[in-house]
Amino acid sequence: MLPDLETAIIDKLENFLLELGKGFLFEARQKRFAFDDKHFWVDLVFFNRFLRCFVLIDLKIGELTHQDLGQMQMYVNYYDRYVKTEEESKTVGIILCKQKNDNLVRITLPEDNAQIFARKYQLYLPTKEELKKQMEV
Repeated sequence: MLPDLETAIIDKLENFLLELGKGFLFEARQKRFAFDDKHFWVDLVFFNRFLRCFVLIDLKIGELTHQDLGQMQMYVNYYDRYVKTEEESKTVGIILCKQKNDNLVRITLPEDNAQIFARKYQLYLPTKEELKKQMEV
């Protein structure tokens, strides 16, 4: 759990929703679900009315691990099997992390999986010089 990062996002929820794009509706923070006497918490749960699907967001303050990807896969599977209705599209999982290894993501997730995404977050906007370097790559 990342109370400081979560609190900052919740405090700025309107701006965060606008950054996500059109049609996002906030459902829950630290959404709990359970099975086999074990409890799990999804950091942030949204629903997109245009895509007609749940969007689960997990926040990581460190480097992304294969365990993080497996955890999100379990969350997505749970929502697809027990929460979403037949009319709704498949659940999307997004992991926001401080550091991401593209090879780890590619190897860990199935090739045909378009439901889980890992993205690096930045606390500050890059400088003009940093943006130029990113454009050159």
